[in-house]
This record gives sequence, structure tokens and C-alpha cells, in this order.
Amino acid sequence: MKSYSLLPSLLVLLFTTTYSQSYVPEKQVGKIKVKPVVPIKAYSFNLQDVQLLDGPFKKAMEADVRYLQVIEPDRLLADFREHAGLKPKGEHYGGWEHSGLAGHTLGHYLSACAMHYAASHDKQFLGKVNYIVDELAECQPKRNGYVGAIPKEDSMWAEVEKGNIHSRGFDLNGAWSPWYTVHKIMAGLLDAYLYCDNKKALAVETGMADWTAHLLRNLPDSSLQRMLFCEYGGMNDVLNNTYALTGEKKYLDLSYKFHDKRILDSLALQKDILPGKHSNTQIPKVIGCIRRYELTAGEKDKTIGDFFWQTVVNDHTYAPGGNSNYEYLGPAGQLNETLTDNTMETCNTYNMLKLTRHLFALQPTASLMDYYERALYNHILSSQDHSTGMMCYFVPLRMGTQKEFSDSFNTFTCCVGSGMENHVKYGETIYYQGADGSLYVNLFIASRLTWKEKGVVVEQQTQLPESNYIRLAIKAARPVAFTLRIRNPYWAKQGVWIAVNGKEQTNLQPGADGYFTITRTWKTGDAVIVKPSLQLYTRSMPDNPNRLAIFYGPLVLAGVLGNKEPDPVTGIPVLVSTETNPAGWLKADDNQPLVFHSVNTGQPQEITLKPFNQVQKEFYSVYWDLFTPQSWAEQQKVYEAERKKRHELEVSTVDLLRLGEMQPERDHEFTGEKINTGEEHTRKYRLAHPGGYFTFTLKTDPEKTNSLLCSYWGMDNRGRTFDILVNDVKIATEDLNKYKSSKFYDIAYPIPADLTKGKQQVKITFTPAAYNMVGPIYGEVRMIRE
Repeated sequence: MKSYSLLPSLLVLLFTTTYSQSYVPEKQVGKIKVKPVVPIKAYSFNLQDVQLLDGPFKKAMEADVRYLQVIEPDRLLADFREHAGLKPKGEHYGGWEHSGLAGHTLGHYLSACAMHYAASHDKQFLGKVNYIVDELAECQPKRNGYVGAIPKEDSMWAEVEKGNIHSRGFDLNGAWSPWYTVHKIMAGLLDAYLYCDNKKALAVETGMADWTAHLLRNLPDSSLQRMLFCEYGGMNDVLNNTYALTGEKKYLDLSYKFHDKRILDSLALQKDILPGKHSNTQIPKVIGCIRRYELTAGEKDKTIGDFFWQTVVNDHTYAPGGNSNYEYLGPAGQLNETLTDNTMETCNTYNMLKLTRHLFALQPTASLMDYYERALYNHILSSQDHSTGMMCYFVPLRMGTQKEFSDSFNTFTCCVGSGMENHVKYGETIYYQGADGSLYVNLFIASRLTWKEKGVVVEQQTQLPESNYIRLAIKAARPVAFTLRIRNPYWAKQGVWIAVNGKEQTNLQPGADGYFTITRTWKTGDAVIVKPSLQLYTRSMPDNPNRLAIFYGPLVLAGVLGNKEPDPVTGIPVLVSTETNPAGWLKADDNQPLVFHSVNTGQPQEITLKPFNQVQKEFYSVYWDLFTPQSWAEQQKVYEAERKKRHELEVSTVDLLRLGEMQPERDHEFTGEKINTGEEHTRKYRLAHPGGYFTFTLKTDPEKTNSLLCSYWGMDNRGRTFDILVNDVKIATEDLNKYKSSKFYDIAYPIPADLTKGKQQVKITFTPAAYNMVGPIYGEVRMIRE
């Protein structure tokens, strides 16, 4: 390890650093003009104060940084320039950047580059930030204070200004969540000012805020509430932060125009109105409330923040720390039937961690950081392809599923945007500074804290959870007294061993806040060794104690099931044991750390588990069904009934078409327009785009009643309504949106007898409703006789 003179280094930092401050309060006020008016009990450290050391979080950060380096700002700026009447300097990107949410990625990218500059002082990222701000500043005068890239935005905003407002939840006058995109741009500009000291960024952002005030100046509250039915991101939050940075109360007043009474006032009354609500529409609103509480002491805002966090974490959160299925929250405590390919939208957890940071500043407790750690290790870190830096929109929990990562230039979903930020700011919560001058060690992540106020460097050396050894090494410019607070993690179920300078602290017990405290005068060479116990344990579904996830320390373990998707009925292993403690049926691998193997427990085969955040392209399961030998015998009868059902289907089949295969489609005269084919879930599929169709022939039994059998995969199927015709006569209209679970649905459509009587074959046609698609229809379409 390189040696250095500590005191001169600290003095240079103290006199050359321009202090900035995150929106979670820091002790050094810096650019924040409006200080919190409520007691802050724990202050965040600035990103520049914490350096990640070697470990999985640094690896994830480096992968993210490589991706940020290849993104071209001119391509993100293309539509901004075009909408301002300026010539674009690059071709716009694909995915959501070429659709109704165009522009949102630029805001996230600006934030990510600004935060990484703060953490690393890498000037190439300062250059990116300054360039983007200059470009937006050039666009803004052409648009009366507004900057944006949303399709048809001028006509849409004009209608809003007039009070002609309509929304179905994700659209505002036909535009896709426009305030959501405005929020991302404004937040990115504030981060450019906060972390990079770009004063022009603040000017552009306040210009957008003033444009917002002008647009809404004449709208009554009834119109505003109609407008807020559409997802609006964290507009209240960014306006609160604008108030804090400028000291101008008009921005605080404007934040109240983005107060969704329907949701937030119910939460203020501690009513759980979240079932059926879109999760990530709500979380940013609540962040805005808790931030406003810090600036105004409004108890209503505090109640909203506390009650929402408790409700989501306790009643709507899966084992890895994420929430929502198909982006929505379901009934409280009912998660067992919601394990799909569309669980745990990553943006949700990005925002829940923000909310947790604010709540911790107000009332630091280990339970808040227990959740933070669980979600950070097992959702956020799991959402990245660590080799490419690509991100997951959803982190799926269906048994036998596989992660789907974005590509570099043609996805740009909301979770790609928030993902750009996720992996460059891991240092923001490892440590907090107590209002009493204490130091909170919240997360056990290899890192180095430069605590300028105390003239202290704390280096945390750990490979947790490969090892339970954590060493906190102190270097001090001079001896300094403070209290060290070390979180007692919920997973250390057999206790935590602590020693100071080699002496075991036998009488040390965690306080009511869940932290061990060590108060002394610290000097260079002091070291604290922390050894939390590591063991296997489980976390069950709230509504099914026999469906469980397996943890080791802070990590969720996933069972890896190979590179081929297992059969959804009989190919997903289960656990069979009379023992409920996983230590009774799992054995650690002798050569691979954090890898475990089941022993005489897995059916139909044993399982191998490894950390969920290490799973990349493999198929996997996070949740497992645990059977006793007796209940397993009953389950085998269920499997046997399924096999019998399959056999009976084969016997009753008159004809079948294997979709997506050349010769079978030729044999059945398959044709169509605007059609596509692909393969997912081990089966090929066919679909028709809006304005298209497809048709084919199938044999029938002319003497029997016939039915058409089709297979669909339950998913987020908005815009999948279509008609099914036999010999040009409509026999059914299907809407795939009602099939919500990630599984195959086999749907039979009876055919009127007069359409098949005396006929050897019929023509089958699928046509979409207006602005809808057909399918996907998977595998085999069958004609079956009664």
C-alpha cells in the first residue's frame, strides 16, 4: 500500500474543495441556501468524500462508467436541438429515446456524469456535463424557458395551459408522462450545478421552473388535480430542491401545485390506498414530501413519508428488496401468486433508496439501513450485467426465469436512465455523520472515507460476505474524540464480535437504534475489527410460509438452472425436507466462495446456489417451494395429472400448426401482413402489428364439435386486443391484458357447429383491433374435437 503524509493531504482538501451537498442534508452547507428547519440527526457525506475500494460495487461502478463513456451527448441532444429549431449534431438514439419519453435519458445521464465527477474528479465527465449544459442553454431562448424533446410537445403544453386536460394515467393530452421527462431534465441540471459547480445549469433549470409556473399560473386546483392523474415523476421534489438552492420561496410554493391529493392526502391519514397503484408513480411524490418536510417542518409531509415507507417495505416488498409486479402494487401482503417476469421494476428501488436516505437523516435506525442494504445488494447490484454495464428494466422472480438486459443504444427505458446513476453513487450511504459528531458505519463495503471536518481517514477493509472480517483502520491528523457507530445487521443472527486495537469488547451491546457505539479519542494506527456472524436463513412469502428465498448474510442466493429454460411444470426444482433450517440441507462448496449445493433435498434434481447479484445470463430461481416428504407425494400426483392432461390433449387433436416453422406454415397455407416471429420461453411465436393480420387453414372433424386452442404468455399485454375468425365469421374477441401471471395460458375457443359441419378444413384469421396487435401466439395452434 502506498504511504502518504496524511496531514498535508487533508489540509489541501480542506482549502481547495468547493463543498457541494446532496439533497439529503450534509453538515457542510455549501450551495444550499435554505437549511433544514427540522432537527437533522445524521448527515450524508458528499460523494467526493468516499472512495470505493476493490470489490463487487467498484466493479459495477467501473462497468457503468465504461458505458457512460461511450454514450454520445450529441445523440441524446438531437431532439432538443431539433425542437428548438437548431440543426442536430448527431442521430438520436433508439428505444424510448425515439418515442414519447424522449429526453428523459439525458437528464439521468447528466446526473450520472455529475455524480461520477464528484466521486472521481475525472475531468472528462466534467467536460460532458459542461457541454450538455451549454447545448441546453442554447436551446432554451428559442422556447421561452422550456427545453424538451417530447413529440408534439408545443401543442400539448398549449392545451394544458388552457386547462384542456385529460389523462388515462400515463398520458397527458396524448403525451407520454411529459412532466416525468421535465423532472429528469431539471434534476440533471441541478446535479450539474450541485456537483460540478456549473452556474449556467442552475440558470437553465430555474428558467424551466419559471416556465412551469407561467404555464400553470391560471389553472384552478381542480384542473391541477386532473393533470396530476398522469405520472409526473418528482416535480414536487425538484422544485423543493430549487427552493433550497436559490432561496426563492416561489419555487416552494410551486411545489404544492404538484401535490396529488388523491394519493398523498390518503397517505397522510395513514390509509393504505396503494393496492392497484402504479408503484413508481407514487415513490417520487413521497420523496418530494419528505424533502419538503425538511425545509418546512410540515408534519403532514413527514407522516406521508413514514407511513409510505413502512407500508411498501413491510407489505409489498419481495425478498431481494424490490417491489411491484407489472409495475403495480397488489394487495398488501399477497405476493405468492405474483412471481413473474415483470417483478421488481428497478426504478422503484432506485427511488425507495432515496426515500430511505432522507428518513435515516431524520431518525437514524438500523432497520432503515437493513432494508437499504438488502435492496442495494440484491436488487440494484443484481440489475446490472457486470461485464457490459447493461441494466434490467425488471428483475424477474418467476421460478426458472432469466434476466433481460438492455442493449447499448436501442433501449433507454426509464430503468436504463436510473441505472446510469445507480452504479456511480454507491459511496453515498456507506457512512453518515451524526449531528453529535459521531460516525455511522451503515454498510460493510470496502471503501475509504475522508472525513475533512475531523481530519480523519477511515479505511474499511472487507470482503464481506466471502469473509465476515471487517477492519476499520483510522488515520488522523491529530488525536480526535468521536463516537463510532457500527450497525448491528439483522442477518448476524448469532451475534457480532468486535475488538478495538486487538482487545475484544465483551460488554458491547447495540443501542435502541440498532448500532454498537464505541467512544474514544482516536489516533493514527487505531483499528476496529468487526466480525458479524454469517449463516444461512430463509425469508418466506408473507402469504405462503412454504415458498421461501434463501439468504447467506446480506445476500439472496439464486439457484442456477443452466442455459436452457426449464419446463415450467416439471423442470423447476423444489426442496423436500422435514428440516426448515437451510443449514440442514445446503453444503458450502469446497472451492467456490458463496456457492452452496443441496444435499438429498432437491427434486427432481439437486440445486446449486450462488449470490443473486452474480447471476447474469443463466436461468435461475430465487424462490423455492419447500415440501415435506408427505406433501411432496401429493404434489407428484398433481404432476401426474398434468401429464395425463397432456396425453388427453394429444388424443383429441385433429390438426395442429407449429407456428414460426417454415414447412408446417407452408402446409397450412400461412400468410399475413405486418407479421413477425420470434422465440421466448422455449417456444416460437407469431404476432401481427397494428394494421396487419395473419391467416392459415386447419383440418376439422366434420362430425364433432371443434374448438380452436391457442397459447399465450401472461405479460404486460397492453394493446393486444384482436378478433378470431373462422371462414371469415368472428367467433371470439381476445384481450391478452387479462392474463397477468408469467406462465402459459391455453385458451380454447368453441367453434359453432355450422361452421365446421361437413367441412374437412376451415380458414382461421386473426385481426387486431385499431391500434392493437395480435398475439404473440406461442407454440402450436390446435384444432381439437370435443
